[in-house]
Amino acid sequence: MSGKRALIRGTAILTITSFVTRFMGFFYRIFLGHTFGEENVGLYQLVFPVYALGISFSSAGTELALSRCVAQENAAGHPEKAKELLKTGLIFTFVLSCILTIFLQHNAHMTAISFLHDSRCEELLILLSYTFPFASIHSCICGYSLGLKQTKIPAVSQLFEQTFRILFVFLFCYYRTSHQLELSISFAVVGLAMGEIFASCYCLYSIHHTASKQVQNLLSASTFCIHLSRLFRHAFPLTASRVLLNILQSIEAVSIPVFLQYSGMSSSLSLQVYGVLTGMALPCILFPSAITNAVSSMLLPTVAEIQEMKEKRRLQAIISKIACSCIFLGCFCCIFLLISGKWIGIFLFKSPLAGSFILTLSWICPFLYTNTVLLSMINGLGKTTFSFIINFLSLCIRIAGVCLFIPIWGINGYLTGLLISQIFLFLCCILRLII
Repeated sequence: MSGKRALIRGTAILTITSFVTRFMGFFYRIFLGHTFGEENVGLYQLVFPVYALGISFSSAGTELALSRCVAQENAAGHPEKAKELLKTGLIFTFVLSCILTIFLQHNAHMTAISFLHDSRCEELLILLSYTFPFASIHSCICGYSLGLKQTKIPAVSQLFEQTFRILFVFLFCYYRTSHQLELSISFAVVGLAMGEIFASCYCLYSIHHTASKQVQNLLSASTFCIHLSRLFRHAFPLTASRVLLNILQSIEAVSIPVFLQYSGMSSSLSLQVYGVLTGMALPCILFPSAITNAVSSMLLPTVAEIQEMKEKRRLQAIISKIACSCIFLGCFCCIFLLISGKWIGIFLFKSPLAGSFILTLSWICPFLYTNTVLLSMINGLGKTTFSFIINFLSLCIRIAGVCLFIPIWGINGYLTGLLISQIFLFLCCILRLII
């Protein structure tokens, strides 16, 4: 299969899978809102910055490094080295994530009080910690598969994760309700862990049955150290940038309810507004990004492979076509949401506030969807430092929106800062790829 056909086929599979899982997740969030209430959804969303930070620290950088290194070894005709890289990545990330799990469990109370500013998050954080070891297995095997441009395992594991997460919460809530027992938002966090457990089990089963005997052989200590050194060189800047960016995103997320209180809202109302924004409006805006996320997942190894073969014209053609397509998609979604945003909020979420947020956020669509793909291209070219710098500056703009604009204009101040940050990121990416 040619590189172009592999890119299109892989993107199509990941896009369909992502649409299905987002469709499931879309109505799952509606269920959470109706079952637990807006304030509890806000509490649930409050632990996600910690979740994202843990994933970034334990496995996200290694997954991207694996994808790039495996693509290079595969293009060079060294599949055995690619398999050895997978085993090295699995061992390293699993040990790291186990350490992270123990650390979070011992510091859950301090994190809930000092960082999230809500003691009710302590139990949620302890339950959340169990996701990291399984997520590390899941992400490494997906990174390896994407490096080979094989999308079956990432696609099916994504479906497994979402299906078992939702199924567990549905069944547990049904059981508790039928027996007139109290419902807790902690069940939703347990659902996260269950989804990762089933997804990682599927990944391990698939790689065990599809891999050749070389994967099943033990790595020597010297081979492990060589591959770990190589992965670390690629993963460290990616992990460092992801961790720092997620720290900033976490600061941004936990600051929104705090600064909403400075604008005059009560603690309960600020958490409700935060829950509507992050649990209802933003998932609606991000729904079409299933396409651009799929493209970016396939683009990183593709760009690394083209760069390895030194085909500059082919690389420029791919960048131009995909960027234009993403801009067109974003403009179409912007117009659609401007027309139907209020209706979506009222009809689906029973929340006029969600409709108002969707209407305002629709303007970021052309920039948001395109930025995902442009950043993937930049990372695929190995320009991870530049990617980190512009992401860092973009987040600083968003945090400024939280700290400076929210006390004056309320939540609209944050939405304004979000739009400015996405425009800034878009312009920086375009200038870097042109130059």
